[in-house]
Amino acid sequence: MECVGIMGLFGSKDSFFRGSSRDFSAAFRADGEAPGAGKVHKIPERSEIEEKYKWNLEDIYPSLDAWEAAFAGLSSRIDALGAFGGRMGESAETLLAFMREDEAVEKELGRLCVYANMKSHEDLRVTRHQELADRAENLAMRHSAVTAFFQPEILALPEGKLEAFMAAGEYGKELRVYDFYFSELLREKEHVLSRAEEELLARTREIGSVAQNAFTMLTDADMKFPAIEDENGEEVELTEERWYKLSRSRNRNVRRAAFEGIHQTYGRYRNALGTLYAGSVKGDIFYSGARRYANSLESALFADNVPEAVYDNVVRTANEHAPLLHEYMDLRRRILGLDELRFYDLNVPLSDEPVTDVPYEEALDIVAEALRPLGPEYAADLKRGFSERWIDVYENQGKRKGAYSWGSYGTRPYVLLNYNGTLRDVFTIAHEMGHSLHSWYSHAAQPQVYADYTILLAEVASTTNEVLLLEYLLRKSTTEAEKKWLLTYCFDMVRTTFYRQAMFAEYERTTHRRAEDGEALTPAFLSELWGELCAKYYGPAVTVCDSIRMEWARIPHFYSAFYVYKYVTGFTAAGAFASAILDENSAGREAASPSGASGSGASARERYLTFLKSGASGFSLNILQKAGVDLKSPAPFEKTLAAFGEKLKEFPGP
Repeated sequence: MECVGIMGLFGSKDSFFRGSSRDFSAAFRADGEAPGAGKVHKIPERSEIEEKYKWNLEDIYPSLDAWEAAFAGLSSRIDALGAFGGRMGESAETLLAFMREDEAVEKELGRLCVYANMKSHEDLRVTRHQELADRAENLAMRHSAVTAFFQPEILALPEGKLEAFMAAGEYGKELRVYDFYFSELLREKEHVLSRAEEELLARTREIGSVAQNAFTMLTDADMKFPAIEDENGEEVELTEERWYKLSRSRNRNVRRAAFEGIHQTYGRYRNALGTLYAGSVKGDIFYSGARRYANSLESALFADNVPEAVYDNVVRTANEHAPLLHEYMDLRRRILGLDELRFYDLNVPLSDEPVTDVPYEEALDIVAEALRPLGPEYAADLKRGFSERWIDVYENQGKRKGAYSWGSYGTRPYVLLNYNGTLRDVFTIAHEMGHSLHSWYSHAAQPQVYADYTILLAEVASTTNEVLLLEYLLRKSTTEAEKKWLLTYCFDMVRTTFYRQAMFAEYERTTHRRAEDGEALTPAFLSELWGELCAKYYGPAVTVCDSIRMEWARIPHFYSAFYVYKYVTGFTAAGAFASAILDENSAGREAASPSGASGSGASARERYLTFLKSGASGFSLNILQKAGVDLKSPAPFEKTLAAFGEKLKEFPGP
């Protein structure tokens, strides 16, 4: 799985220095010498964790019996929605009645799903909770099936019928809240086929997913990687999960062996993997053509109403500013003392990591202090989330791994953590609370139909929080070692989230255009193209070897075409927001709008909070533009990389 952004930069031994003005130098150790090393800490049962460290799902339903009662009641309401079938053109009153009842059903359905799934994530060993989650999912599928008549009926209405409904007295006035929603449905009309054609396309969907499913089975289940010798001389079987940790080894032989073991294994399957990827691209072309799009890229961008110029801005800016990445690669080469840099040298830390545990409560204080520039309203709601048990904090036996923010329109946002006192964990708090407060504000400010923001906007708030935390820690650093370590993370954030994803985006655009021109996507071509892009993006300091030419075969995102550019746009928007807010805060006045801003009298902070409250009430790019970031302009992308260049100058010598 590809890791991007700050969250993709931290290895398994990451640790944290305290975010106060104290001297952090005592926290630095050689790798592996963390305080308390060698101690075995038993993972507790959930019953052993204090209630204050558990999320409060009782705010949704006070008991499992209450969930069961809500489930039973909703089941009959879903069936009753079927009575509206065939009646969407009947009157404004009927249409409004359906919209209101369907929203009420969806609100309760969201509560059922969130509660059941989060309850199951507390301890995956509890069968009853897994059953609740399965039943909630089945109920959601039933709702989709019962209401499947809605979109075709709306699209089949005579031209002007919806407008007439919305002009029809009191019912029409209430329907007007759905104006943008209906306009979005109608925007798709030219790409919706006849009923028979739609049914035929629907039957092909399972066939269309064969390439992705086969890729997953081949790479996750059937592909076996060799064993290598680790730093301790012990034999370790390679896996994709173990690769990242091994790629950070101080022992170059270890990371070389891991790199070659992974990529050479993919190379042995190049023909199968090339055929699967080519099949996936052909599927993209088939579906885009069937729905009358000009090409597969236009088809992928249509849902978010994103012009190809935005995609082009991502690729073009990365290419024009590639010399900055070249500069960082040469800096990395010199710090590591190498004559030439290889791709297996890109993840190894350039400075010893700070090592100390930070108590959870102190982590909350650090995050709150770092996010203070967002203002008193944000600070109060952040602390509300901390104090009202939005967060499930500690690992327990059977708990779901990782971290996420989740919730629905009918609930508060919740955060799952597995907090261990590391730097990664502190960044995770900032990241997930960014998601949570984005949802909190959108749900509070928007009607239900627009309450949930789009995927294009989903990572902006979380990444803005991460950038603010990183800048806060940089300001608090007091030694050269601290600054080197933090700047390196900053550099790698730009490398992995901007340049690497832009390279992926260019690769996808090139392969799809080639296939659309009738040319074959052979493994030889795919590998040659990848090598050329690696040389162009990373520059002369990095040697392009045969192994790296197979990296295209490892990227699962390529089976969801033209998705990765959103990492770049989200990162760019977040950087623009954070920069403007920090400039404003340091100057004690309203800052100028970020590059590409549409211009307004509001402060950067106010524009950002307006963004958080906008949900999906308009096109995603328009929401960002009103908040001060115009991604249709190259300016925000250029500013992001200009800031990268300035940070490179701050690095305290090799």
